[in-house]
Amino acid sequence: MSIADDVSTEWVRRYHPAAGAGKRLVCFPHAGGSASFFRPVSARFSPGVDVVAVQYPGRQDRLREPCVTDIGVLADRIVDELITLSEKPTVFFGHSMGSVIGFEVACRLDRKGVGAPYALVASGRRGPSTWRDESVHRRDDDGIVAELKLLNGTDAGLLGDEEILRMALPALRGDYRAIETYRGDPGQRMCGSVTVLTGDADPRTTVEEAEAWERHTSGRFRVRVFSGGHFFLTRHQQAVNEEIARELGV
Repeated sequence: MSIADDVSTEWVRRYHPAAGAGKRLVCFPHAGGSASFFRPVSARFSPGVDVVAVQYPGRQDRLREPCVTDIGVLADRIVDELITLSEKPTVFFGHSMGSVIGFEVACRLDRKGVGAPYALVASGRRGPSTWRDESVHRRDDDGIVAELKLLNGTDAGLLGDEEILRMALPALRGDYRAIETYRGDPGQRMCGSVTVLTGDADPRTTVEEAEAWERHTSGRFRVRVFSGGHFFLTRHQQAVNEEIARELGV
């Protein structure tokens, strides 16, 4: 059964419904992130583009659901949701863990021959088959908070609000487990093009590691380096939106 182009579901959120749009942008959040992170992106591209943000279990209104701690399982579930959307030219946009999830979803849709994006904009993440021995998910709560401070991806007010932080930590731990235990297939390629956006001071991705995405596409490939750390995109939102617009052709 198809989902109408102006409807939100448990997995698929539309903050600015655009039923008549000719193209679609699907956004995948970072570890610990939620669909609402992409509300400004939705505002920028609607109503000309149907902007869809994926909501993973274990956060916001899905807080009581267990997190999915395996990237492959999470990608499978997202595929099941996306194939119910109407067919239209689509671009994927993911940040950090969301880049990997977007890639895995794209490859699965390629194999199904339905709903695959013609481009992926991968932000703040090294190539899928690169490997670092990381274990943030095994740290205690203070250790996870220390990682958040390192990446500068969480508002200082949240870090100081113990109640809100306590609610967010299970999703953070579950997502870190998913991405840190992920092993990308060195031979897996998506059919669409890949544009990689990276920060020149990101402690979790070097420019060389970002360039490793090139092995995972049979389409065109491009890297753009921004000043800043892991969450460089919050400082360069207009420029990032321009990169997305370039891929969408709008």
